[in-house]
Amino acid sequence: MQARRLLSLFSQQRRRIVATTPTTAPARFAACQTQSYSAQSDAELLEVLRSEIDHEESSNRFQSHQGGSLGNYSVDWDGSQSQDVFIKRKYGTEDIAVSALLGPEDVETKSSFPRKVMMKVFVSKYGVTPVLQFDCGISVQDDGTSDFDIDNASCLSTPTNIGASKYRGPLFSTLDPQLQKALKGFLIDRGITAEFTDYLLLHLHEKEQAQYVNWLHKLERMISKET
Repeated sequence: MQARRLLSLFSQQRRRIVATTPTTAPARFAACQTQSYSAQSDAELLEVLRSEIDHEESSNRFQSHQGGSLGNYSVDWDGSQSQDVFIKRKYGTEDIAVSALLGPEDVETKSSFPRKVMMKVFVSKYGVTPVLQFDCGISVQDDGTSDFDIDNASCLSTPTNIGASKYRGPLFSTLDPQLQKALKGFLIDRGITAEFTDYLLLHLHEKEQAQYVNWLHKLERMISKET
């Protein structure tokens, strides 16, 4: 969404430059003209960048959304430069680890959250195999609340044992609907609730927004040193 708006703004500025630049010039002025065009182009780029920065910093697109809660989970890793977040908790004799990051942008969505969250949930017990891995997607529903769907459920010897040659489980959508419902309830019982998915959906979009603005500032500083 941000990238399309930025490209549109820059394309408009480029058309203005082309429209005002002579199509021919004497050879002895060619180098000077090229340098002048480059400086003008950089100035136009700076104008677009600063406009985009102002737009992003003044917009509060997520302000109407509830922040949710991690419940009994705690953040294990959430680097400012990374796209993902790692969360964990203890549940009786079980260790539960969750990793999540944003998926591709849905250009047709009308939600202020343009991307789904891709979430993996690992459930393990000390000294017991297998490790259960659930591949899930979090999205906004028509009523504005969030929910998750399970795409795959796998049984692994270890969380890193993901060889393509090993049977990991059936296609989740082919399971009996009651079994699908029971497996989703298994995760809900372990804290993967609407509050939890609300938190991840909002947090990861806000994180991506902050990273985008930071990238814009870095680009603006680099271009401004050359003009």
